[in-house]
Amino acid sequence: MRYRELGRSGLTVSEIGYGAWGIGASGWIGATEDESVRALHRAIDLGVNFIDTARGYGESERIVGRVVRERAADEIRVATKVPPRNRVWPAPGGLDPAEAFPGSHIRESLETSLLAAGLDHFDVFQFHVWSDEWVGRGDWLETVAELKRQGKIRLFGVSVNDHQPGSVLDLVRSGVVDTVQVIHNIFDQSPTDELFPACQEHGVGVIVRVALDEGGLTGRITSDTTFPEDDFRSRYFRGDRPAQVERRVNAITAALDIAPDEIAETALRYVLSAPAVSTVIPGMRSVRNVERNTAVSDGNPLTAEQLAVLAGHRWQRNFYS
Repeated sequence: MRYRELGRSGLTVSEIGYGAWGIGASGWIGATEDESVRALHRAIDLGVNFIDTARGYGESERIVGRVVRERAADEIRVATKVPPRNRVWPAPGGLDPAEAFPGSHIRESLETSLLAAGLDHFDVFQFHVWSDEWVGRGDWLETVAELKRQGKIRLFGVSVNDHQPGSVLDLVRSGVVDTVQVIHNIFDQSPTDELFPACQEHGVGVIVRVALDEGGLTGRITSDTTFPEDDFRSRYFRGDRPAQVERRVNAITAALDIAPDEIAETALRYVLSAPAVSTVIPGMRSVRNVERNTAVSDGNPLTAEQLAVLAGHRWQRNFYS
C-alpha cells in the first residue's frame, strides 16, 4: 500500500481507503455484517488506514467502530459525516445555515456518532451537504473550532454535493476547511476543471468517492441489469442508462485495448493519477472487493497516452430528473 498526505493536515492516509456506505444496509442490498467485518479486517491487513462512514449510513458507524477498536494498534483514521438538520440534499439556494447546520445539531450528531462507534474522536468530521452561501454565516465554524479544541475531531471537511464540484470553491478558498470529499471518475471529470487546482493551491485534502460510478465502471452493468426497487441503484441506473453505460464502457476498453474485467482497475488508477487526490474510497463489501481494489496501490500509474484517451470519455449526465 502506498500513502499520501491529506492536504496540509499532517495526516498520512492510504491512497486506497475504505468506503463504508454499503456495509450499513442503508441503500445497498446484499451486505451482511459478518462479511463486512471480514472485509474491513482484510483491508487493514493490506495497509488501508482510512475508513469513511457517516451518521446516515445505517449501522456503518457501529460496524466500523467495532473493527477500529479491535485494531487499535493499527491507528486507523476514521471519517464520518453529520447530516443536515433539515435532511435536504443538495442544499437549495437561499437556505439559512441555521436550518442545516446549527451548532447544537452539529454537536448532538457528533456525540451520537461517537457513541455508535465507541470512539473518543473522529479524524475527519464532514458536513454531508454544502452551500457556499454559508461561508461567513451561522455558528457552524465556531462550533467546529470548539470541537477541534476539545479533541473530539481532528479535521473539518465537507462532502461536496453530488456532481456539483463548483459548490464548494468559496469554502476551499476561505482557508477554513481541511478536506473535501467529491465524486470523480472517468465519466464525471468535472472536479479537474476548478476544484482540484483550488485544493492544491490552498492545501485542502481531496477524498474521492464514486470512483467506480456506483458499479458502472466495473464492467458488470449491461443493458439487462436490474436492481431491487429498494436498492438505490434502481434509481441511479434507471431507464436505458444501463445500456448507455455498457456502450460507453465497451468504447473505453476498446480504445485502451484492455479486457472488460480490467475497467475497474483502470478507473481507480485514473482517479489516483490526479496529484490533488489524497485517497479514493471505493465501496467494499467483501474480501474479494478489498483484495481487488487494494492491489491497484502498486505505484504503476496510467500513462500520459492512456490519460489522454480517457479525457475523451467524459460524460455529462442529468442525475436529477
